[in-house]
Amino acid sequence: QVQLVESGGGFVQAGGSLRLSCTASGRTFSNWNMAWFRRPPGKEREFVASITWGGDRTYYTDSVKGRFTISRENTKNTVYLQMNSLKPEDTAVYSCYARVNSRNYWGQGTQVTVSS
Repeated sequence: QVQLVESGGGFVQAGGSLRLSCTASGRTFSNWNMAWFRRPPGKEREFVASITWGGDRTYYTDSVKGRFTISRENTKNTVYLQMNSLKPEDTAVYSCYARVNSRNYWGQGTQVTVSS
């Protein structure tokens, strides 16, 4: 059974920074590609960033390029999302995601609120 638990959300003023963490259960975390998604208020869930199992490749949606950085520590079963220069439009519930053995797994989400 795979469980994903996010932490690190909160309230921040525009221009500020937050670091989200997602810790996973499971013995084969180092084999999983991981991703972050977000759901802004009243909108559909959208892709934010992803990282390959070895951490050698990362991908970002255009709106966060240059501001967000995804990384991972396989020894800690954890993936991170460093968010800098936050904007009010980054306000959303952020969730981490893994696809393991053809099944989709989501964390419960963590709220990020950016004030103007």
